[in-house]
Parts: sequence; structure tokens; C-alpha cells
Amino acid sequence: MASNDPGLAPLNAPAEDPTKGAVDVPSDTETPVAPDQFDPRYETTKKEIYAYYAYYVGDNGLTLFNFGPTAFQNLMYQASGDSEVLHFAGRDRTINSIVLLCNGISFAIQIVVFLILGSFADFGTWRPNILIVLSIIAFGIGFGWLGVHTAEDWHIGIGLYIVGLVAYQTTVTFWTAAFPGLARNTRDLREKAEDFAQGRITRAEYDFADSMKRNELSNTAFYTQSIFEIAILAVIVGIMFGLRVNDSDENNNWGLSVLIAFATGVWILCAIPWFLWEKRRPGQDPGRSNIVLAGFKQLGYAVSQIWQLRQSLAYLAGYFFMADSLNTTTTVIGTLQNEIVAYNSLQLTYLLIVGIAAQAVGIGAFWQIQKRYGLSTKTMFMVVACAIVVLDGWGMIGIWTQAFGFHKSWEVWVYQAFYGLFVCPWYSYSQTMISEVTPRGREFLFFSLFSIVGKTSAFIGPLVSSAIIDDTGNNSSPFYFLFSLSLASCVFLYFFVDVDKSRIEQQQFLEKAESLTSRRSDVERSQEEER
Repeated sequence: MASNDPGLAPLNAPAEDPTKGAVDVPSDTETPVAPDQFDPRYETTKKEIYAYYAYYVGDNGLTLFNFGPTAFQNLMYQASGDSEVLHFAGRDRTINSIVLLCNGISFAIQIVVFLILGSFADFGTWRPNILIVLSIIAFGIGFGWLGVHTAEDWHIGIGLYIVGLVAYQTTVTFWTAAFPGLARNTRDLREKAEDFAQGRITRAEYDFADSMKRNELSNTAFYTQSIFEIAILAVIVGIMFGLRVNDSDENNNWGLSVLIAFATGVWILCAIPWFLWEKRRPGQDPGRSNIVLAGFKQLGYAVSQIWQLRQSLAYLAGYFFMADSLNTTTTVIGTLQNEIVAYNSLQLTYLLIVGIAAQAVGIGAFWQIQKRYGLSTKTMFMVVACAIVVLDGWGMIGIWTQAFGFHKSWEVWVYQAFYGLFVCPWYSYSQTMISEVTPRGREFLFFSLFSIVGKTSAFIGPLVSSAIIDDTGNNSSPFYFLFSLSLASCVFLYFFVDVDKSRIEQQQFLEKAESLTSRRSDVERSQEEER
């Protein structure tokens, strides 16, 4: 943010109506209160926005989220032979069960990482360093796959898989948490703030402009990533042919490791502009505490007071269960898909091209429809939630029949198209929804809290699904659980999350936090004077 004060700041301009559009502003207020201050030094530039988009082009998931898990699962498949059973964590387990268990372990680690880093990332100007360090770790894991490409290496693959998921998910979260600050420091929002201060627009109109600008940055970033990811995949196809991955299992194994390393190299090139051009906007002032202690104090305060943010809590609950369903659904379908195509790296690349192309069309269509008809973030989000329910229903049919429900080759092609068109916008709109219910100036903390919830859900879901598979011996059986979970979450989110009420609650939360900080400063100043 452009200001050390994350609360509400008056814009010193005359107004026709001092209270026009303001929320709970006393009648004697001389100027309306705008939610943001603007410092010319920190105004968002086009170069900075392009660099922000470029980072996401590199951090596209091909390395540690797509092909890394495929390489890991492929090595286990070869090590297990016809039994498809390996001894892991004290007992014999199926490959699918091990994958789900490792997912759970990875997400449990992420909870600890987010608690430590997210609590103080809203302070000071050094916070971009968090993303830089996490990215370097991810780069190391990506290149590390070059040394792991035989069946005997499957134990090492487990370590790369778990740490790789931690690195990927944390980089995405801390990159994403920057977009509200970028949007709110644009020239467009500064002009809207001036219009609000002068009484030309209402507070509701200002808030809508703020919401649409955040949607614009989030959706454009996702769309841009999708377009360039298709180009990256096209190059990967050429690499796969050059390595003759269809000639033998050894060539296929090596091909998977090479393409992970290649995509990592692309990520490095795309990340450098953001590392150089991101403006280090000041976060909150830690006061007399050091940043670490101030961060944990903020975490404690947020946890103790978050009950005031009832709409944030409602979204937190709905997000928990929907993220649980989606994360586990993609993992279960991914394992079924890998079996259907026999882990063939070239075939998987073709499938990804279809999925990413559909993703580009989907996110572009969602954003154009939202912009054309002035639809709210929640409306778009609920469309995606309904699509997730349909996906789980599709998988549930596969429990009863082999004719349909992620058992046939044609289904994985349809799945990629459907997932790209209707489900992938989740990764944009769920994040924009977080920004809708997050108090200004607390973005990194609250994005981390939501990520912790998302990772906790992804920790529970895979473990439950793994236990279901172990008990039933049917790889499709988790869809009973997943369909019920996604349907219940969809209904809850529709009826119990109100963004307008959330804005009022956020203002009250910030005012109380500012008052508490002021009282603490007075006490500390008084104690110092006495000494």
C-alpha cells in the first residue's frame, strides 16, 4: 500500500455532499472519507504491471505442480511393478494412496510456513524478499529433477515432490497478495478517489471501481499466463520429440526431468523483471517492536478479533470446504488421468495444451462477461463453484460404472476442456473474493490466513480420500465425499457471504485496530517519559 496507515484517509478536496457514499461517517464531517491514500512515488506503472504478469507466466505450475507430480508418480509406478503397491510410512500402500498422503504432508508444512511468514509480511518495505527467497528454493527444486529419473530414485522423488509443492504454493500466494496494492495505487483508482472526495460519485461506486480494477489485474494476469503457457508447451512438445520420449521408459523418464528443468529456466527469466521493478511500497509501521514481534502481535490480534469480520469468517468457512473439494478432486482425477495415458509425457503435454487453451478462453470469457454486464465478483465466483459441483458429480458416476466417470481416454480430453473453461477461473475469482473480504493494509496476513485454511483443507481432504481408497480399493470412491462437500460449500457460500456487509465490518475492524495502536503508543510514550 502507498501509506503506512492502512486505515481510512481523508482526501482534502471540497465536496458537494460531505457524506455522499461514506459508510458510517458523522454528519459534521467536512470531507468524505476515501479508503486509500496516494503517494506519487508509489503510483503503479505499466512496466510494473507487465512485470507482475510476467512473473505469473513463469510461475505457471508446469514445473512443480504439473510435471513434477507426474514424474514422481511415474517413478513409483515403475518401482512398484504390476502390484502398484509400495512400502511407505510404515505400511504397504497403493500409488494413489501415497500421492494423497504426500499431498497432506506437503500442505501441513505449508501451514507452518504461512504462519511464520504471513504474520509479519505486511510490515516494512523488505517483504518482496520473501517471494525472492521462496522463488530461489523453487528454482533449485526444478533443476534438482535432472538428477532424479530412475525407478530407484522414487524415495528422492518424494522429497522433491513435497518440498516442490511447498515452494510452488507459497510463491503463488505471496505473488497474489501483491495485486490489491497494485490495483489501489493505479492512476484510475486515484482519479476515482478524487471523484469521491469531490462528491461526483458515491462510496458504492468507488468500491465497485476498486473491485473491478482488482478483477482486471487478477483476470488479465491469469489470461496472459494461459496464452504464454500454450507457447511454452508447444516448445516442450518439440523437446519431447527431440528426446524420443516414446521410444522407451528411460527416455520418457528423462524427458519429464528435462521439461521440468526447461520450464524452471523460463520461470527464472520471467521472474527477474518483477524482482527488479516491483515498487517497495511501505507496509505497516511496526512501531517500537521489531518486525517479527510486530507480525506475531498482528497475527494474535487478527485471530482474537476476526470474529468481528463475520462475512470474512463466512467466506473463510466456505472457502475451506470448497478448496478442500477442488484440491482433492484435481489430485484424484490427475492420478486417474496419468493411469489412462500410461504416464506418457508427450500425451500429457497434449492434454495440458488443450486444458490451457480452454483456460485462456474461459478466463477471457468470464472477464468480458463480468465487465460487459457489471457483474459482481461473487456472481462470477458462484458460477465457478457450480462447475466444481458438476465435476465431482461426473466423477461420482464412475463409482458405479466403467463406461463413464474418468475411466475412458476420451473423458480426459473432455475433462481438460471443461476444467479450463469453467473451473480454472476459480484461481482468479477465489483470490479476488479474498481481497473483497480483507481489510486494507492487512493483505499479506489475510491472504496467508486464507492460504493456511486452503492448505489445511488440502491436508484433510487427501488423507480422507486416501483412507477411502485404502478401505474400498476403488480409486473413484472419494467422489462420494467430494461431491457432498462441494455441493454443501456452494450452497453455504451463496446464502451466507455478503460482500457489502463485509466492507462495513472491515472499516470497523480497522478503526478499532487504529485506536488500539494509538493507545499502545500513548502508553509506551508515557512509560518512556517516566524513565
